[in-house]
Amino acid sequence: MFVRTALMAATAAALTAALAAPAVAAPAAGHQATRKAVRAAVEAGVPGVTATARDPHGTWSTTAGVGDARTGAPRSASDRYRVGSITKTFVATVLLQLEAEGRLSLDDTVDRWLPGVVAGQGNDGRRVTVRQLLNHTSGIFNYTADDDFGRTYFTKDGFFQHRYDTLAPAGLVAIAMKHKPAFAPGTSWAYSNTNYILAGMVIKAVTGRSYAEEITDRVIRPLHLTGTSLPGTRTTLPHPSSRAYSKLTDPDGPTYDVTALNPSMASSAGELVSTGADLTRFYEALLRGKLLAPRQLKEMKTTVPVPGASNSAYGLGLIDHTLSCGVHVWGHDGGIHGSASTAVTTADGRHALAVNFNGDWAGDPGAVLDAEFCGD
Repeated sequence: MFVRTALMAATAAALTAALAAPAVAAPAAGHQATRKAVRAAVEAGVPGVTATARDPHGTWSTTAGVGDARTGAPRSASDRYRVGSITKTFVATVLLQLEAEGRLSLDDTVDRWLPGVVAGQGNDGRRVTVRQLLNHTSGIFNYTADDDFGRTYFTKDGFFQHRYDTLAPAGLVAIAMKHKPAFAPGTSWAYSNTNYILAGMVIKAVTGRSYAEEITDRVIRPLHLTGTSLPGTRTTLPHPSSRAYSKLTDPDGPTYDVTALNPSMASSAGELVSTGADLTRFYEALLRGKLLAPRQLKEMKTTVPVPGASNSAYGLGLIDHTLSCGVHVWGHDGGIHGSASTAVTTADGRHALAVNFNGDWAGDPGAVLDAEFCGD
C-alpha cells in the first residue's frame, strides 16, 4: 500500500490480508458469497464498496453502501478510484518491457541510471539493483514512514494544510536518504514506497520520458483501459467517481472527506486512478502473457518471502497469495487516503477480481477475495 498510517500500514500484515499465486479457482456460482462479503464490509463501517469480477462467463459487478455520505448517492460499478500501490505492478511491467528490449538489465545498479541519488546515511546506489527495487529487497527506507512526512500528510491538521502540495520524486527520495537502510541490499525484505519512486525515475533515465507517459503508451492504450489514468498533480477524480473518506490516523475520531488531494505525494509508488473493469482486464492480460514475454513474466513471478506472512510472497511488483481454501491468486493491494483496493487474478488469467472501499479504516478486502474464489 502507499499510505502509512495507524489505520493502513504497508507491512506484511497488509499483504497477508489481501493477495496470492497459481491454481484453478473454485466456482463462485452466482457470486452470492461475494455479494455477502461486500455487504458485510459496509456493515463493518466501510461507507461503500464496488467489486468487479471477470471469468469465462463474462464481467460481473456488485456494489453496496454509499458513494457520497452527504447525498446518499450509491457506489457505482463504473467508479474511478485511486488504487494506491496497485500502481507498482504497472511500473514493474514497463521496466520488464524495457529489459526485454535490451534497454536495461534488472541487475543494473541504481547508480548506473541515477548516479549519486541513493547516497548518505549508509545508502549506496552502487550496491542496489533495479531488481531489488522491484521486489523490495533494497533495504532503502520507506519515505512514507518518516515521522515528519506522516505528520504533514496523514494527520488531520497536516493533511488539510498540505493536501494540495506538489512533491517532486527527487524530494521524496531525499526524505528516505535521511535514514539508514533497514538492511544490506538483498539480505531481507521490507516494503518501501521509495523503491518505486526510484523505479519511476529509472524509467525516465532510460527512456527520456516520464513513467506516466510510458505506462500510458505501453499498457493503458494497448489494453484500452479507458477508465485508467495517471493524474500527476490533478487533485480531483474523473467522473464517474465516489467520495473518499478517512479517519486520518484516529480510528475513533470523525470521518473526513479526503477525495481531493495532490497525488504527487504518491507518484510512481501509488498515483494511479482506475476502475474495477480496467484492473481485472489489466491483471488478466498480464498473467496471460499479453504484456510481457515469457522470460520477463517468469521474472515478475519469481518471488521472495515476506517476513511474517507465510501465505504471501512478493515478486516484481506482483504479490503471490494463497487464499484460505488453497487457491493461489496474483495481484496487488493499494491504499491511499480514503481508498483501499485489491486486484488479483488466477495464474491462468481466467478469473480476476478488483474491489475498492471508499473508506480506509474498516473492513477487510481479503474477505471479499476469499468469498469470490473460495465461496459458493
